[in-house]
Amino acid sequence: MTSSTTHDFDIVVVGAGHAGCEAALAAARMGADTALLTMNPDSVAHMSCNPAIGGVAKGQLVREIDALGGEMGKVIDATGLQFRMINTSKGPAMHSPRAQADKDDYKREMRARIEAQENLSLIQDLVEDLFVSGGRINGVGCRSGKQFRCGALVLATGTFLGAVLYRGRWRSEGGRIGEISARKLSSGLEEAGIELGRFRTKTPPRVDGRTIAFGRMEAQYGDPVPRPFSFSTASLDGEQAPCYRTSTVQRTHEVIRKGLGDLPAETAKTVGSPRYCPSIETKVLRFADKESHPLFIEPEGRNTVQYYCNGLFTCLSAEVQDEMIRTVPGLENAEIMLYGYGVEYDYARPHQLWPSLESKKVGGLFLAGQVNGTSGYEEAAAQGIMAGINAARKLNDLPALVLERDEAYIGVLIDDLVTKGTEEPYRMFTSLAEYRLLLRQDNADRRLMKYGYENGLVDPGRWSALERKEEKIGQLWAHLESHRLNGSTLAKMLSRPETELKDLVEAFPELRRFAVDEEVCEQVEIEARYAGYFERQRRQVEKFKRSEQIKIPRWLDYDSIPELRTEAKEKLSGVRPLSLGQASRISGISPADITLLMLYIEGRKRGG
Repeated sequence: MTSSTTHDFDIVVVGAGHAGCEAALAAARMGADTALLTMNPDSVAHMSCNPAIGGVAKGQLVREIDALGGEMGKVIDATGLQFRMINTSKGPAMHSPRAQADKDDYKREMRARIEAQENLSLIQDLVEDLFVSGGRINGVGCRSGKQFRCGALVLATGTFLGAVLYRGRWRSEGGRIGEISARKLSSGLEEAGIELGRFRTKTPPRVDGRTIAFGRMEAQYGDPVPRPFSFSTASLDGEQAPCYRTSTVQRTHEVIRKGLGDLPAETAKTVGSPRYCPSIETKVLRFADKESHPLFIEPEGRNTVQYYCNGLFTCLSAEVQDEMIRTVPGLENAEIMLYGYGVEYDYARPHQLWPSLESKKVGGLFLAGQVNGTSGYEEAAAQGIMAGINAARKLNDLPALVLERDEAYIGVLIDDLVTKGTEEPYRMFTSLAEYRLLLRQDNADRRLMKYGYENGLVDPGRWSALERKEEKIGQLWAHLESHRLNGSTLAKMLSRPETELKDLVEAFPELRRFAVDEEVCEQVEIEARYAGYFERQRRQVEKFKRSEQIKIPRWLDYDSIPELRTEAKEKLSGVRPLSLGQASRISGISPADITLLMLYIEGRKRGG
């Protein structure tokens, strides 16, 4: 009989950040009896850093999460303070939604959805031990003495593994201010054969809005007609809050340079990381010739006076931060409510994962989020929903769902992690997606909702709405291609930059019955305008898929291929690619290595 300290679940998710929330919700909605373990239930989906969702490439990730049946898009729609579409002066592949969040409302809303979810239990405890037997995960042990047995485990521990906080000469164990570190779990992972690395990141100070001179800054407003993140949100109502732009000045940089001299040696050597979310110290040192750096002063909620100083990430002492911030235009009298600080933490090197995000060392163990070396809520949530889906599919003896690079930004994210690894916190950019014109934020539902529906994460109503949308797109296209003006089809005319769909509707009133849905019109107009570019990328995708279709057996012994270089053998053995295409993307693998590998595989197929 099970003791009162032992509890059985199908799936256990460790960590209730953005990755853990999506993983737990996905698993529970797929019918798995799921436990979501967290050190602090009040910190569910907490925004430790920037109180915002989306942005360049990150907005595409959120729309993809929503198309798969995830929750992040719905929650930000319900709690956002300001909504903007970024990069609208560029082509549609670069358009990215972003929203300023009410961070307290956001986590309350996400927690409410988790607590209301069938098959999901939110439990407070600190996981300290992993139970592994026969190369498979069996459960976890907690500080309370409780044990949670499971068929699959999703580890989404964020920045809490072996974490240390630091500011100036002050250092303390902790994953963020006011919360403890998960130190013993790092040892458990290493005992299970998981190789860990060490990363660092920094946060900015938060200031009292009552002490800010907003009139000395440039106000930035949301879109007049904001666009929702979720395909299920009809519209966004409510007053939007402004953000503000200012910048550092030369005096700011002088204070920072002086403050660097007070840092202890072990802190000073961390100033240069990470590259894609650099500290203000890094920017001042790396770009010494720049007279200023932009800063964005952003509200953290409707019911707080606290503002976030985006761009002022720092680990300088509190005294230096006070002096530094008062050199910034508009912040001359600002009072800091929460000082910036650095976090140093363990992460699991992601080349140790299969594309399903399951560990190669420990069966049934899935890892998602910052524990895999990524940065950002959106990257974490994207991994979380995929880990949750694949954990549930594994328990049902179903093949893993793996999104390809030509299908989703999520596919690019995970493939980069498991194929190339990362030596600095990974951040998604549009430039990382080879087929970004096909992976736009506006068509995420058309690309991915089928997977959400097949896995029970998208309800029949949403699926039917997408089917009706596809039908309307087809009808409008058919009409444009079957009608002519001056020898050209209307579809051909729409491909010209000077022609818009509304112009054709005015000239041909019969189009009005087809062109009534804004999203339908948008899809048709984009497809017509960029038809030549789409065709070129589709040909590239066909070439890409040919190499992806050449599968490599998991059991292949690369040391048995004598012609391969020693470096190639080591890299291929470390990543264990599943296809020739994936092998070609491993850093350090040459075209000659790929040719040898292909010849060897073909020879094995022929029995040679």
